Amino acid sequence: MRTPVHRRLRRSSLTVRVGAVLAAGALALSACSGDDDAGTGGTGDGGTRDGSAARAEVSEVVETADGEIRGTVVDDAYRTFQGIPYAAPPVAGLRFRPPEPPEPWEETRDATAPGSPCPQAAGATNPTASTEEDCLFLNVTTPAGLDASDGDLPVMVWIHGGSWRTGSGSNYDASTLALEGDVVVVTINYRLGPLGFLAQGDLSAAIGDVGSGSAGLLDQQAALRWVQANIDAFGGDPGNVTVFGESAGASSVCAQLASPSAEGLFHKAIAQSYTCTAEYSTLEEAEQVGAGVASAVSCTGTGQAVVDCLQAAPAESLLTAWPAAGGEFVVGGSSLPLQPGDAIASGDWNRVPVVHGNLQDENTLFTPLRLPSAELPTLLEPANYDAVLAARFGDRAAEVARRYPLAEYGSPLRVLAAVVSDTGSPLSTCEHVDAYGTLAGGEESAVYAYQFRDQTADPLFDFSGPPFSFPADRYDEGAQHAAELPFLFPGLFGDGLTPEQQELSTTMVRYWTNFAASGDPNGRGVPDWEPYSAPADVQGLDLAPAGGVRPVDVAADANCDLWAPA
Repeated sequence: MRTPVHRRLRRSSLTVRVGAVLAAGALALSACSGDDDAGTGGTGDGGTRDGSAARAEVSEVVETADGEIRGTVVDDAYRTFQGIPYAAPPVAGLRFRPPEPPEPWEETRDATAPGSPCPQAAGATNPTASTEEDCLFLNVTTPAGLDASDGDLPVMVWIHGGSWRTGSGSNYDASTLALEGDVVVVTINYRLGPLGFLAQGDLSAAIGDVGSGSAGLLDQQAALRWVQANIDAFGGDPGNVTVFGESAGASSVCAQLASPSAEGLFHKAIAQSYTCTAEYSTLEEAEQVGAGVASAVSCTGTGQAVVDCLQAAPAESLLTAWPAAGGEFVVGGSSLPLQPGDAIASGDWNRVPVVHGNLQDENTLFTPLRLPSAELPTLLEPANYDAVLAARFGDRAAEVARRYPLAEYGSPLRVLAAVVSDTGSPLSTCEHVDAYGTLAGGEESAVYAYQFRDQTADPLFDFSGPPFSFPADRYDEGAQHAAELPFLFPGLFGDGLTPEQQELSTTMVRYWTNFAASGDPNGRGVPDWEPYSAPADVQGLDLAPAGGVRPVDVAADANCDLWAPA
């Protein structure tokens, strides 16, 4: 029902400041299928990236720098190694602090099951609850039969989303990327919520220049260092590492691009659905929030006594005390001295090729969840359209109505969601357009921009069911936040892909893994994708009947001229 019409709205009560993909459930294996060359990953030879025959020997055991691990061989096609510790348990005196190396082991370690998720609270949109702080694990998926002598495959390191407070790397089945793209995929955990992002003055004094609130960022870097030291044993090339993530994971990618301590740990980056020019709290701002958390868990006073108290407080108490708006990275310590957008604009960043993009209808997921529930019935009524626009947009209401006509959206609520999908949040299209231009400002690294536009993609959250039960003709969810994930990680949520969606999935997997191999998403069997130089260069990712995969002018679709600052 929705026709694409979607810029920069000055911050208002409508603005939805969000991070993240909400935690998804366990995955089912689902391999891509497509046309006859669907498994090439854009290699052009119909087989492995180097054209070699199937690897002869499949071993469940790999020797890492810390000891042997035993994984699982699946159908003689790929191997998984789960629950590999990349850092010491961040408990007791290591809580809130930069990660330390893991203790080596002598016996072969079982790596056939995931490690614990990091501490997080369960809720309506997150089925996982955990208070287990021994959680710094990663998982490796690799085509079968690879060993250290084959160590030439591209490596992709996935950083999960979840509002910086939920999720786990083990939720994502990476077998399709590994097999169809002929790459080694690593998925990681990192400290979340207060354990990963709590800044507080006494903690900062104790931790030093890196500052408090940096544990989650530094965990990700520790995992990338583990990859540098170990991935060749799994057949991967430590000199060809792509870091990629979605939502809070995309914000992580952007933060790593700006982090001096991440230099050299990766060689390409993919950021899905969080603009690289978003701003985070400064250390001083975050320490004020942390003071409130410390007070809420009865850690009062000053100095080392407060540090000791915070390190001893039950994880559950810290999770309860963590404010709803808490999270995000903290700018001001040595690991993230500048806002990512400022670092990129100044040229002081880890210059690598970048793929960056969003979804056309990002905030159809978040808008109803962020507005008072008592307002929703009024906002769903078409008869209230003029009044709602007048109240929200004042003397601009008539122009908003012209750009966002009720006939195309069905309700005032859907119009509000469309506006915030276009502008006013770190997920929005116009803010992403700003980021593309900022990233493309230098000449040393290419930027490839995309927008996922499949209006039929399964939603992460279905508003047509309880407790909302919105009529479909009044709240069409479109290509909402996270809807592209099952196209890369099949089985993540929803009912599976249709044949047309499978075709798009095959194209996306090829783009992503071609880029991981060479820094260029182009290759045999996929439409041409030009580097970004203007909004019309954004590659639209859609089903064939809806226009297919082709360049689109997302700034025009999102009415970025309307929302631009005066």
